[in-house]
Amino acid sequence: MNLTASYLGLTLKNPIIPGASPLADNLDNVRRLEDAGAPALVLRSLFAEQIEGNQIAVDRHITRWQDTFAEATSFFPRMDEYDFGPDEYLDHIAKVKAATRLPIIASLNGTNLGSWIEYARDIERAGASALELNTFITPTNALAMSSELENRVVEIVAAVRKVVRLPIAVKLSPYYTSVIHFARRLQAERVDGLVLFNRFFQPEIDLDALEVVPRLDLSTSEDLRLRLRWLGLMRDQVDLSLACSGGVHTPDEIVKALFAGANAVQVVSELLTRGPGRFAELLNGLEQWMEEHEYESAGLMVGALSLRSCPDSEAYERGNYLRTLQLWRN
Repeated sequence: MNLTASYLGLTLKNPIIPGASPLADNLDNVRRLEDAGAPALVLRSLFAEQIEGNQIAVDRHITRWQDTFAEATSFFPRMDEYDFGPDEYLDHIAKVKAATRLPIIASLNGTNLGSWIEYARDIERAGASALELNTFITPTNALAMSSELENRVVEIVAAVRKVVRLPIAVKLSPYYTSVIHFARRLQAERVDGLVLFNRFFQPEIDLDALEVVPRLDLSTSEDLRLRLRWLGLMRDQVDLSLACSGGVHTPDEIVKALFAGANAVQVVSELLTRGPGRFAELLNGLEQWMEEHEYESAGLMVGALSLRSCPDSEAYERGNYLRTLQLWRN
């Protein structure tokens, strides 16, 4: 049985990748993931605000809320609340490379051009095998047009592409007006892959303190459906590596992501809640499913149920919406 996967030009032992999370902060966990069969590792993101001394945060948050109240500056983390500063992040890449044989995919999160672009080059020098650009732009200004938001991401991608030879993946949100068209714009900037999708952590309201507070909710299996739709729609329309991120908790869900069109499947929440040892169970489950259904290669599964390959293409389109509504019975 051949589990080999190709992602971002990297040849991986299997298509399951531990996604960006605090698990990779600890070298013991990294070694446990490698022992469990992980073929590569995505580090948590280094934020532009960390690199630029929080200046972006000051500009974006203080200016935005300057007509309301001064306490709004506390919405953004203080610099001493970050686990890794820029120098520590680069050191950690080198330490992980020394501790394992895994390809390391570093991650940058930014919304504006600045010195953080140069850190892409530093990340390459530190030994990363690939780079994931974790885009997170929230349109809070009523005057900002959708094209401006897309142009900003394209500008960032183009600038990073100029300074590194590393394979680049862009982690997208699902909220663009035309996700596939935008994906093709990024392909034109010579990116190597896309990660679908970023999960935006939504604010919560504390009714006792009457404050807006951050809240961390891990993904559930229900989150996978959105990924499956866009993987299936995008697989045949872009010539890029595609990774599924979000909602993957079981071997069956890994299989679904592959069939929809994912070259690789990132798992985070399941590993955070059940530990690095869970990776071996997911991998064994994938092998068992392939054996039972007589699939000799994981590569044969990729996109087997994409839009063009699916026996009923309406399953991805508007007609299925009408059909689904008619199926409801009280």
